[in-house]
Amino acid sequence: MEKYSCENHIEHALDMFVAEQKEFPIMDKIKEDKKLSTKCSYCERPAEYLVSSK
Repeated sequence: MEKYSCENHIEHALDMFVAEQKEFPIMDKIKEDKKLSTKCSYCERPAEYLVSSK
């Protein structure tokens, strides 16, 4: 499972991941070259973070 998140939605993304997967996720900062094309899973802003499983 992967969720993309902007700065405003990172806490929500982490909470939702734990609620759905029952484990703590890995949070990675998205590289500059992928920021422009990747949108937040919760709004239309560019994603800053990728929340995923191990």
